Amino acid sequence: MSKTSIIIPTFNGRDLLKDCLYAIRQHTPEPVEIIVVDNGSTDGTADICRQEKVTFISLPANRGFPAACNAGLKLASGDSLLLLNNDVLVTRDWLKHLLACLHSEPEIGIVGPLTNFASGRQQITEPFTHVDDMTERFNRQNPGSWQPAQRIVGLCFLFKRELLERIGFLDERYGQGHYEDDDYCYRARLAGYRLMIAGDVFVFHHGSSSFSRDGEQRVQELIERNRQQFIAKWQVDPAVFI
Repeated sequence: MSKTSIIIPTFNGRDLLKDCLYAIRQHTPEPVEIIVVDNGSTDGTADICRQEKVTFISLPANRGFPAACNAGLKLASGDSLLLLNNDVLVTRDWLKHLLACLHSEPEIGIVGPLTNFASGRQQITEPFTHVDDMTERFNRQNPGSWQPAQRIVGLCFLFKRELLERIGFLDERYGQGHYEDDDYCYRARLAGYRLMIAGDVFVFHHGSSSFSRDGEQRVQELIERNRQQFIAKWQVDPAVFI
């Protein structure tokens, strides 16, 4: 039976991680393995992982989101691979619908859900009220709601193992994070894969929790620096893909 590896990078987000793990267990009957990559946390995150009996890797320092994802991917054994932010709460039938979309066509390589907080087309246009309301509104299996996309945001990022074997791991030049997901999507499209937004999946995203402690100015500087990294690498502005 096929299995999905769920890789959750985390840094000093103990309470968010606990809620994230609870939601996965509540709403995921499909076969999964959960791999938490602790990016040098000092808040007892490792204790949560032990209590929840999940596989985890403790890195000695914060190596950033792409490096943490790669560490988890190297340990993963699933046929499908999913990168999940620690500040995401999954919902009823989320993985069932994402997998249906991912495996509906051989050329589909990456799939992502709708959410309340994201850049680009994955953010819902109607006002967010409550997770239960949004789940009832969106999480009804409907292939007619699937939409082609040029990028999928890395907050809940499902892809095929064959894609990893074809194009490799996330590019760690993006340091603490931002644009490593755009980079991976661009590489996937260059390799001939299609990207899809599964419009029949809503997940809740707290949003930017990992960066809030650094201050808004530092976050914006990081975003701009990584945007310039993307442009230098590919000679194209990633804004054209939003």
